[in-house]
Amino acid sequence: MACRSTSPSSSSAVEKIPSTSIRVLRSVEAVRRWRRPHTLDRRTVGFVPTMGALHEGHVSLIRAAARENHHVVVSVYVNPAQFGIAEDLGSYPVTWAADSAVLARLDRELADDGAGFLAAGVSAVFAPSTADMYPAGFPGQAPDSPGSFVTLTPISSVLEGASRPTFFRGVATVCMKLFNIVQPDRVYFGQKDVQQTVVIRAMVRDFMLPTAVVIGPTVRAPDGLAQSSRNVYLGARRRAVAPVLHDALRAAETAYSAGAGARDRDAILDAARSLADAVLADQMALAPAQRVRFEIDYLSLSDPETMQELAQVDP
Repeated sequence: MACRSTSPSSSSAVEKIPSTSIRVLRSVEAVRRWRRPHTLDRRTVGFVPTMGALHEGHVSLIRAAARENHHVVVSVYVNPAQFGIAEDLGSYPVTWAADSAVLARLDRELADDGAGFLAAGVSAVFAPSTADMYPAGFPGQAPDSPGSFVTLTPISSVLEGASRPTFFRGVATVCMKLFNIVQPDRVYFGQKDVQQTVVIRAMVRDFMLPTAVVIGPTVRAPDGLAQSSRNVYLGARRRAVAPVLHDALRAAETAYSAGAGARDRDAILDAARSLADAVLADQMALAPAQRVRFEIDYLSLSDPETMQELAQVDP
């Protein structure tokens, strides 16, 4: 847990992650007080927004921010606005003690490495409450809920947005708030959440935000599964089959690489679909207690800037 000064006579008590210089900022005003002198001193700030449950993908983004900025801010906030009514808000992993340990360890590594990093370590963690982030009240999670939201269409209504109609509205809204609070020179997102990165780029462009969006490569486990906070939901049996997602993408890539004749939509997607179907068939041949059932929500061949479906890939 983070520690807090308990001196009643100190109006400038500073909360820090234990045994580090990483400040823990709990309010919008605290961030603004911290940010103001760095603006005046022209010290750049890199920002990594997270919902906690930090993993190696997050660590890679923090390292990238430390290479390119004088200060690094990490947010840890589980944003209710990007969860649907029946989704996993109540069970989403909240791991403040583990996250603090990850940041403390990384802070020491950055300080020890020195060379190649502009920032000496992680400067601050922004860990607000929902009351701070949504002063008008708890954000509605239904598509027709009233409230102040940032919506980008049609980019937010296809693919993941078709399955989760309030997801990208919630992502864009909380990121707009976070960007306005932290005022970062650069923000860092992982390529894993590809449609999210497209939505954020569009938001920064369309609303003329003075922030550069930096996309880091997907960090994967040795078997190819992308690092994700939600991987903790998978038991050993399901975790063993989860790389089917990555394997299907690789099958599509192989079909594309086979030549110009395989660069049409059906050939590329059929390769991915066939691999997933084969894995599912193998699983269904097992005894019920051993098998893993799964469904593919969507397979897409889309433009990397608009997310609109393509008939062919232009090499």
